[in-house]
Amino acid sequence: MSLLETRGLTGFYGDFQALFGIDAVVDAGETVAIIGANGAGKSTFLRAIVGQVAASREAVSFDGEPIGGLPAHHIVRRGIALVPEGRRLFPSLSVEENLRLGAYSARPGPWSLEKVYALFPALKARRNAPGTALSGGQQQMAAIGRALMANPRLLLCDEISLGLAPIVIRDIYAALPEIQREGVAVVIVEQDINQALSVAARVYCFQEGRVSLSGEPAQLSRDAIRKAYLGV
Repeated sequence: MSLLETRGLTGFYGDFQALFGIDAVVDAGETVAIIGANGAGKSTFLRAIVGQVAASREAVSFDGEPIGGLPAHHIVRRGIALVPEGRRLFPSLSVEENLRLGAYSARPGPWSLEKVYALFPALKARRNAPGTALSGGQQQMAAIGRALMANPRLLLCDEISLGLAPIVIRDIYAALPEIQREGVAVVIVEQDINQALSVAARVYCFQEGRVSLSGEPAQLSRDAIRKAYLGV
């Protein structure tokens, strides 16, 4: 049984339809990359999974149970956590306070403050600093750490490398194997196609709210990816 499955998933912002029948699968412990141009529906897909965009109950299943349309806090308690685009740390709180907020659902599991600090040592050194006083890369680490504090089985990362220096991106991606060793499946929305292909077991390319290509990276030619990405 797949950990996450979407079937015919649609997504709307008012009268505007952003997703048109998305079928996708994420297995336990694997990394899946979602690629596509700006406006392709990648972020909307993640938001529909976590209850921020309305979805029919049967369109999203997690661990065999339909969860589409459930309130976001119920979905967190079931074991799905989102690292949002732009990090969205609380500016009035310290790094450690931001991390502790991730644990509000009190889900049991291996992730704790000390484990997050071991994964991202730079955060421990800045634990009492305001979240917004961190560099962009450190803020991304804090956003990932906050999501891990919810002890998810599925971690959704929206634009994980956007606006970050290559050396910082390398450090963040280097943490993924440790996250997966704790049994966490990861879905990454990523603009950097090469980076996405290097870490993913499965790739979905979105175009105008539809899946234009999917498969294992080794089975997808660069020409096929380019055509699916650009639509030409």
